[in-house]
Amino acid sequence: MERLYIVMPAYNEEKNIEKVIRSWHAVIEKIDKSARLLIVDDGSTDDTYNIIWDLQRELPQMEFQYKKNSGHGATILFAYEYALARGATYIFQTDSNGQTNPEDFLDFWNQREQYDMIIGNRKKRQDGFLRKFASKVLKLIIKITLHVEVEDANTPFRLMKAETLKKYIPKIPKDFYLPNALITAMFVKYKEKVKFIPITFQVRQAGKNSINFEKLMHTGWETLRDFKKINKNLETQK
Repeated sequence: MERLYIVMPAYNEEKNIEKVIRSWHAVIEKIDKSARLLIVDDGSTDDTYNIIWDLQRELPQMEFQYKKNSGHGATILFAYEYALARGATYIFQTDSNGQTNPEDFLDFWNQREQYDMIIGNRKKRQDGFLRKFASKVLKLIIKITLHVEVEDANTPFRLMKAETLKKYIPKIPKDFYLPNALITAMFVKYKEKVKFIPITFQVRQAGKNSINFEKLMHTGWETLRDFKKINKNLETQK
């Protein structure tokens, strides 16, 4: 029996979160009654927790988990492991900032049986030069370290077969900053069936964009180091 989990990390998204949850819950309701929308609050310090708590009592196919703040990457891994433990056969991940469009989901879902991962390609991004530049840097790092060409590795709009994802989750350090990028790179590296589909990627609807040039440079060097280390571990495990 198929069971879809849509998983979504949330952190200080009080201005976005209700609209985003309602729009994605409407998607879940159209799939089937066993499908679930999982929201994981990563220790928000604004009113995000209270908004999600109230919505949970209203929306029948929504689940809510709260955890201490540990960052976006760790929260994504927490969500994947939660969904796997509850019998998900497909896992879809997106973010809670309103930049992705739920209307793009159906095209992914209709092709689910043909691929291990279907991932959005943000060809027309509207979220600023620095984030576009960061994606290009990440693409280069993956090519240098893992020796694969990946179009848009870190897109927060991905549908994955749970059985395939299970093979790679144990290879990812719990505190890894960019687990989605690594998952994409490993799927490509080990010849899983991956398809990239262009998606809508909007301007952030509200809240603060945290990236700046100094942070980007620091993160870039850390990412290069971490991917080198992970590739060495992957080669050792062969």
